[in-house]
Amino acid sequence: MLLVGSGSREHAIGWTLRRSPRLGELYALPGNPGLEEVARRVPWPQDGVEGVARWAEEHGVDLVVVGPEAPLAQGLADRLAERGVPCLGPSQAAARIESSKGFAKEVMAEAGVPTARARAFDSLEDALGALATWALPLVVKADGLASGKGVRVCRERAEARAFLEEVMSRGRFGEAGRRVLLEECLEGEELSYFVLTDGRGVLRLGAARDHKRLMEGDRGPNTGGMGAVSLPGLAPGGLEEEILERIVRPALAALEERGTPYRGVLYAGLMLTREGPKVVEFNARLGDPEAQVLLPRLEEDLLELFWRAATGELDGGTARLSPETAVGVVLADAGYPDDPQEGAPLQAAEAFRNAGTIRAATGAAGQAYGPPEVPKRLLFHGATRTKGDRLVSGGGRVLTAVGFGEDLDQARSEAYGLVEEVRWPGAVYRRDIAVRPGADLRFLRRPHP
Repeated sequence: MLLVGSGSREHAIGWTLRRSPRLGELYALPGNPGLEEVARRVPWPQDGVEGVARWAEEHGVDLVVVGPEAPLAQGLADRLAERGVPCLGPSQAAARIESSKGFAKEVMAEAGVPTARARAFDSLEDALGALATWALPLVVKADGLASGKGVRVCRERAEARAFLEEVMSRGRFGEAGRRVLLEECLEGEELSYFVLTDGRGVLRLGAARDHKRLMEGDRGPNTGGMGAVSLPGLAPGGLEEEILERIVRPALAALEERGTPYRGVLYAGLMLTREGPKVVEFNARLGDPEAQVLLPRLEEDLLELFWRAATGELDGGTARLSPETAVGVVLADAGYPDDPQEGAPLQAAEAFRNAGTIRAATGAAGQAYGPPEVPKRLLFHGATRTKGDRLVSGGGRVLTAVGFGEDLDQARSEAYGLVEEVRWPGAVYRRDIAVRPGADLRFLRRPHP
């Protein structure tokens, strides 16, 4: 197998795949130092996705799993299909459900999927002219991919005006910001919901809650995600059915009607409002940091599920998850997200080794899948790199410390205990992951001291 990507999400995918007795060789392209415990790393080719597809064909890869959104938006699944290599990930056309927020709104309008009212603008002048007519607070979004940073919730028009100018005039996000959306600000609680599909069958993978803002109390700029929680009952049965029937299935049907059937993981970023769940965004892959807390709870063979989805043999139903609660805390470099300072020594992280990652090396071929016990702590690498014989931070979201427990208190204690072991001077992390002060949740807790 070939796993494409280099973040903590990919490390979590690789760790979970390694549990499968069916796994032979796993390559990670380009991977990261943490992934070396479960995979052999391959450098990114100079000719991009075409080179990745060629490498996969030449090396007899049976299945390619694409972690991040950028290679999908660049057409990697299409290049692999041309060479007859199965891929877990949608085509370039179907991946527009994430790579263009305007396209996603069109699909949702056709399918009758509940979402926020929005309008797209191709010129700064038009966007500024319309700004006065929008109720506050409002959301400004860059249309294209911006690593989770192209969204600003604005409570004043001056803030919205400044962000529009930054994106459209000064080109902060390049091509991704040439088009922007003004969007109604939804109120409620956020939920990340994941399904796996082969274009027909839909398997429920489960739910998690992401923490997108940089600072405690959900303050500061949006990031790629500073932590997540996954636990039983996060999406009760009635809510799950509503998400599937009102959101997931209609969106997939609309994509198929357009001639762009969707195959892979579909991530629905939702706001649970008084009127029911509404879509904030769709993503064409697993979330980061949600994958780090969701996948270790999986009590099924992820390789088998990915293979069936990629080859059109996926049944419906619900994936089995362990009863454990998982909490993940992201540690980032100082200055993240705008100006991360890389190069910090990570001696403690280098010494930490995850448990439960060598099942395939010891299991017999064809052995029935029996999930190993979930460990108490896992450390997933993101922006890490080697400098000589040292492990250092690479700028950005460096590590995800994940703790597991019978309840939220135990999981948070394990996660933050690991944070204390591996953090470095200047590391940025939130102390209130899995805490939402004032929110209508059943797991309110104090922030970590």
